[in-house]
Amino acid sequence: MNIYHKLLSHFGPQNWWPAESPYEIIVGAILTQNTSWKNVEKAINSLKSRDLLDERKILDLQKEGKLKNLIKPAGFYNIKSERLRNITEYILKNYGSTENMAGSDKDLYALRRELLSIKGIGKETADTILLYCLNRPIFVIDGYTKRIFSRYGIINNNLKYDEIRMIFESNIPKDSSIYKEYHALIVQLGKTHCKKRNPNCEGCPLSIECKKIFN
Repeated sequence: MNIYHKLLSHFGPQNWWPAESPYEIIVGAILTQNTSWKNVEKAINSLKSRDLLDERKILDLQKEGKLKNLIKPAGFYNIKSERLRNITEYILKNYGSTENMAGSDKDLYALRRELLSIKGIGKETADTILLYCLNRPIFVIDGYTKRIFSRYGIINNNLKYDEIRMIFESNIPKDSSIYKEYHALIVQLGKTHCKKRNPNCEGCPLSIECKKIFN
C-alpha cells in the first residue's frame, strides 16, 4: 500500500477502464491482447462510429466476415474476431446480456471458471473482465506488474500467475476500487518510467525504493 499511495500521489487517479458500457470493456479486454491500447482505441472507435458496440451486432458482423476488418488496427484480427465471438455467444446464451452477467449473484471464482472455459480467454483477460466489467475484487497481473515488482525484488519471474496475484491480494485491502486504481497506476508507471528497455528513473516516484535495492 506504501507503493500504491506513492503512485497515486504522483500520477493522480487514472479512472481506468475507459468505456461507456460493460460490453465495451469486454471488447477492449480481448482486443488489447498482445498490442498497445492506442491500437485498441482505433479499433473500438471504428466500431463506435458505426454504432456496432453491441453483443448481437458483433455476432452478426463476425458471421458476415466483417468484424475482422473493423478491428484490424488491434492486430491478430482473425484470432481476436473469433475470441470476441466465443465470449459474446457465451454471454448471450447464459446471461442474455453483459449487464445481466455483471449483476449475477454468482461468486467471483464461479464466474472466473466460466470465463476460463471459453476458448481464447486466459487468466489475465478473465481477471480484467472480472475486475473492470463485472466489478469483482480480483487483482490483474500483467507484464507491467511482473516487470516492475520483480525489479523491486518483491516477486520473481519464476512465480506462476496466481502466486503473484495472491501476493497482492494478501497485502492490500480486498476492494475492487483499489484493485482497479492500483493496476492502472502500475500500467502508467510502466509506460512512463519503468520501461522494458532503457528505464527512465529520473522523476520516478519509486526511485528511492530502487536505490535501496540496488545500492
